[in-house]
Amino acid sequence: MSRTLVVEHIDKYYGDHHAVDDLSFEIEQGEIFAILGPNGAGKTTTIRIILDIIKPDKGRVLLFGEPFTEATKERIGYLPEERGLYKNAPLIPLLRYLGQLKGLSAKQAEQQAYYWLERVGLAEHAKSKVSALSRGMAQKVQFVATILHRPEFIIIDEPFSGLDPVNTQLIKDILFELRQNGTTIMMSTHQMHQVETMADRMLMISRGQRMLYGNVDDVRRQYAKNAVIVEGTGDWEKLQGVA
Repeated sequence: MSRTLVVEHIDKYYGDHHAVDDLSFEIEQGEIFAILGPNGAGKTTTIRIILDIIKPDKGRVLLFGEPFTEATKERIGYLPEERGLYKNAPLIPLLRYLGQLKGLSAKQAEQQAYYWLERVGLAEHAKSKVSALSRGMAQKVQFVATILHRPEFIIIDEPFSGLDPVNTQLIKDILFELRQNGTTIMMSTHQMHQVETMADRMLMISRGQRMLYGNVDDVRRQYAKNAVIVEGTGDWEKLQGVA
């Protein structure tokens, strides 16, 4: 199977803080791949390196078999953890503009905007401004903006934050549908149950280092009976049995 993403031995420092530490992994075409870890583990920094938003201090990233280029951007959809839309823009002109930035014509972008707004239950709000929407509605609009141009590779950072159970399932169903049609999906989360119910393979990181990596079912069978994941603050290294 071809690989959508190859990450090889990347490092990133912020001053004395080692945010990403010799991290390597691969994502295969057409799978849902999850990066799991607590807040501050290095998940978002890793995503920003993949997207060429920041440069690694060491290592390399290959997308679709080559280093990141301007042309690569049109093949990727990115939903960041920090949500943000133009508050005073009506939805259709906003989505049309965002679609054109990703290589669609105005007509194509508008057609896709109406289609996806219908799919996420926002067709009646197509002419509304973002400022008139609830937080959950606005999040669905940003998800639509992420997939509007039918990207080959979707990267979503904490995709279900702020969504109720009904809309969480709606977004999951769309992601499964996209995966079924060959789209590669990478999601970053700190919730293990989302990984178990959605992902084909996973990477767990802590302090920027790879802790677990592989098929989700294999990882669960191997570690479910003898490991507990605990989040907290303080000097954990002094506690016996804590890795």
